[in-house]
Amino acid sequence: MSKKDSNPLDLPKDFFKQFKGKDQFNDFFASFFKQGVEAMLQAELDEHLGYDKHSVDGYKSGNSRNGFSNKTVKTDSVGDMVLAIPRDRNSTFEPGLIPKHGRMSDKLEQAITGMYARGMSTMDIEEQVREIYGVEVSSGTVSNITNKLLDNIKQWQNRALESVYFAVWMDGIALKIRQNHKIINKTIFLVIGLTKTGHKEVLGMWINETESASFWLNILTDLKARGVEDILIASTDNLTGFTSAIKAAFPRTVTQLCVVHQIRNSAKFVVWKERKEFCTDLKTVYQATNREVAAQALDAFELKWGKKYGYAILSWRANWENLTSFFDYSLEIRRIIYTTNPIESLNAGIRKYTKSKNIFPDDSAAQKAVYLAVANLEKKWTVPIPNWGIILNAFLTTFENRCQINLI
Repeated sequence: MSKKDSNPLDLPKDFFKQFKGKDQFNDFFASFFKQGVEAMLQAELDEHLGYDKHSVDGYKSGNSRNGFSNKTVKTDSVGDMVLAIPRDRNSTFEPGLIPKHGRMSDKLEQAITGMYARGMSTMDIEEQVREIYGVEVSSGTVSNITNKLLDNIKQWQNRALESVYFAVWMDGIALKIRQNHKIINKTIFLVIGLTKTGHKEVLGMWINETESASFWLNILTDLKARGVEDILIASTDNLTGFTSAIKAAFPRTVTQLCVVHQIRNSAKFVVWKERKEFCTDLKTVYQATNREVAAQALDAFELKWGKKYGYAILSWRANWENLTSFFDYSLEIRRIIYTTNPIESLNAGIRKYTKSKNIFPDDSAAQKAVYLAVANLEKKWTVPIPNWGIILNAFLTTFENRCQINLI
């Protein structure tokens, strides 16, 4: 039987029948993990020597197997473990799976974490690890390996932030999470900040079932505690309680409600066949040259559509001040604050990474998945936003005393 066709652990097919419960299986995993790793080490030695054990190809090859040496190694998933490391007579074999002065399972655990980060389900990870490495891992073990991310999340969530952010975008992503034997909807709220170098940065994530002024005040207080002294402009959807919270935490911050969200919400009241005309007419409001012209356009818009779709227009009236804040600034600043597109794009990216996870077993599992997705997406944010030089000049002109940029 060739190496490709053989079972690397040489276990009978009905071997797992003796382990009927998950707890028994997870308790057994430590010894099974050891067997799997030792089987991989044997396979590495086969590759190094160029022939399988007992193969005639090894006759007079100049090197051969020379027993084992014991080595105690550490892993995050199963603790300390004594492994039998195969040796060769020429002492030239150095296993890649257990590098000198390194952790035994770095490669395997990094592979599992990487697969988890890319949205693979624990079942898919189990299958991939079994096929690629010849090791059987349980969903509990995958969780143990990825649990070390919780320390990384804590450090990331508590890291120091910059003193001033030119703009922040705030929104949330809804996820289904199991809690007290029920599946409920929770939202992970995210904040993106625009730094003085023009780069975007995710400032943190917070999980909660509902929005409120006190909830948002807790988030903003957290940002202040981590070093944020000023936010020039905050762009959000019409988040419950946010406007009053931002005024309490950062009194000088300008609040801009997302115009794109407002348009979508307005269109919900309109029958399908009239939506195109309705939205075309609405452009005269948010594409006006200034707030006064926009107000006149809204009056004209209401004369045409008010009797039929009064609720759609009522929302514009109720939120007019915060919907039109962008008119106070130059076109360069207007383009980046009138919509929450940056954070909507982030949320769409997170959805791609988490789409295989329909239901999360608990809050920490959801946080791990979102954190890994954010980390992967932020790798692409290596350059400033487009036309940053022009935008920076616009901010300096408007908020000169608050930008804290050394121009010398």
